[in-house]
Amino acid sequence: MMLGHERLLLENKAWATEKVQDDPQFFERLADVQTPEYLWIGCSDSRVPANEITGTNPGEIFVHRNIANMVVHTDLNMLSVLQYAVQVLKVKHVIVCGHYGCGGVKAAMTQHSFGMINKWLRNIKDVYRFHESEIEALATDDKKVNRLIELNVKEQVMNLAKTSIVQKAWKENQFPHLHGWVYGLDNGILHPIFEMQAGSKLEKIYTFDNL
Repeated sequence: MMLGHERLLLENKAWATEKVQDDPQFFERLADVQTPEYLWIGCSDSRVPANEITGTNPGEIFVHRNIANMVVHTDLNMLSVLQYAVQVLKVKHVIVCGHYGCGGVKAAMTQHSFGMINKWLRNIKDVYRFHESEIEALATDDKKVNRLIELNVKEQVMNLAKTSIVQKAWKENQFPHLHGWVYGLDNGILHPIFEMQAGSKLEKIYTFDNL
């Protein structure tokens, strides 16, 4: 009897064979160089695969994923990905992509303790606190959750702009542009909700004068 993970290995072989049949040099090109134009910071949710929902091929998007697509300034994993994408790969666009119905955002809106993840969710609770009156004025729980999802994406885009990594690239190269999108699980559509062009003005306290 085939084990669950063995199916993935068989599917991989079938996929690789099909790719070579369609394009004999496909893997040779991928192995030679990586030149993505985009960095995608998305949610770990298995229903939101960056390449599939954007119709892009391997090598076109550099991807980082975590619970609720967060840009946390103490997250060395995310910062390392961001620095490599911006300084080495020289991506032109960084996309923060959330999705409606996000379980991480839903969890952050409760008073339930989830153990270690509490520390991560607290960053989302801060976004809720900034916008509590707007969120609580909405009629249903689903609308409240989805509005916080949008506001959280916007906040994470702004967090990107606050990094010295992005500000240095803006000063030297006039990129990357920053985008906030939300994906609809019910219809497969990406909704742009916020963007910051390279060089966008920030509050003075968040800028660095020695880059």
